[in-house]
Amino acid sequence: QVQLVESGGGLVQPGGSLRLSCATSGFIFRIYVMGWYRQAPGKQRELVASITAGSRLNYADSVKGRFTISRDNAKDTAYLPMNSLKPEDTAVYYCRAEFGATADYWGQGTQVTVSS
Repeated sequence: QVQLVESGGGLVQPGGSLRLSCATSGFIFRIYVMGWYRQAPGKQRELVASITAGSRLNYADSVKGRFTISRDNAKDTAYLPMNSLKPEDTAVYYCRAEFGATADYWGQGTQVTVSS
């Protein structure tokens, strides 16, 4: 059974940091593209960052220089350390695993709230 479980969300003040984790099981993690997406209230879900099986990185312009996506193939886990958080980063953050058109899995999401 495929599982993607996000953790690490919470409430943080502007300028603070959080580290999201996405622990996975049930598929061959190392061959999948892993991505982090977010959805704020009233907005569409958007790509935050992604990392390919070959560790090619892609970031939304709004998070470049502040967020860093990584993966640990030995632990079947993806990470998203987030620094210099802003109120506009407030959203539910989702982990996604893709393998071409063959497979597309999502986690349940974790809430990130940036507020003073």
